[in-house]
Amino acid sequence: MPAAPLLRFDGPIARLCLARAQVRNAFDPDLIAELTAALDAVAADPAIRVVVLEGEGPAFSAGADLRWMRGMAAASEEENRQDALALARLMRSLDELPKPTVARVHGDAYGGGVGLVACCDIAIGVPEAKFGLTESRLGLLPAVISPYVIAAIGARQARRYFATAEIFDAAEALRIGLLHQVVPADALDAAVQRQVELLLKAGPLASAAAKRLVRDVAAATDRDRLDADNAALIARLRVSPEGQEGIAAFLEKRPPHWILR
Repeated sequence: MPAAPLLRFDGPIARLCLARAQVRNAFDPDLIAELTAALDAVAADPAIRVVVLEGEGPAFSAGADLRWMRGMAAASEEENRQDALALARLMRSLDELPKPTVARVHGDAYGGGVGLVACCDIAIGVPEAKFGLTESRLGLLPAVISPYVIAAIGARQARRYFATAEIFDAAEALRIGLLHQVVPADALDAAVQRQVELLLKAGPLASAAAKRLVRDVAAATDRDRLDADNAALIARLRVSPEGQEGIAAFLEKRPPHWILR
């Protein structure tokens, strides 16, 4: 069954849709490859300022496609390693995308679907959504998505949910940090749009650098090097055309040029 992610554009907003509703937007090699290609295209397009990740049908993403899993169970260890590396590239492409990302979680997310939510900068869901890292029930683990899920929910919660594979609801996803906001289904689009509008007010280069800054600070072990790197970053931003325009706009009490009128 072919994968068919949809990439739609609304001015500076790219909407990337998991469009396999018939299998609850489950992953297979084609979907992974097409999502990665779509993210690469968005990353290279300077006109795109924000990416919204969403799904069709009742689920956000049910994780791995059953036929894909059946095929990989019969494959060699090397074939499985290459297959897992393709998923790793997808997750890393989303996590490091030089555009802010918003996950519109309208339904259930399991396995790799949780990974997609964790890789997005902002995640908003509905109360009815259920979540699960259910790999251990199959004698497996969410290894490929683990860096992003652990970064989102913390090591303590990850140790629980990786081991138990229990299903949790949106309120728990909010409590542990997988979701930033939970809203009724009829308010989901408005909540996503509010975040998009806030993101569009930020400088495009600043938005691109923000997630890299967070990642670098979180991984830093040398505080002196961190101080030097952060001082160099803010100095570059202050003298950059974007930084100069932002400061001038603030002092002149006008919108900067990147805010659409």
